[in-house]
Amino acid sequence: QVQLVESGGGLVQPGGSLRLSCAAPGFTLDYYAIGWFRQAPGKEREGVSCISRSDGTTYYVDSVKGRFTISRDNAKNTVYLQMNSLKPEDTAVYYCAAVTGELCRPLAYEYDYWGQGTQVTVSS
Repeated sequence: QVQLVESGGGLVQPGGSLRLSCAAPGFTLDYYAIGWFRQAPGKEREGVSCISRSDGTTYYVDSVKGRFTISRDNAKNTVYLQMNSLKPEDTAVYYCAAVTGELCRPLAYEYDYWGQGTQVTVSS
């Protein structure tokens, strides 16, 4: 069973930055495309970004394009989500998820493994 661990969340002012990390202690992420999702109170879980398993193809929801960057460091077995120019509407619990194979998937139910989430709060 792959266990994903997110870190890097916190409280930040509007316009600030955070970098989220997704690690898998004891497992290799080399076999998986990795997605980041978020869920705000009272809202459905939303796909934010994804990176393919090996060719580096990335995807972003329109609301974060130009502000968020997803990357993976296979040597460190970690996937990152760099979040810049944060807005209050980015406030949510952020989850990383792994899907077996090369390709990203658009829907949460298609992912095989999930982390426990990390809270991101953007507020002055």
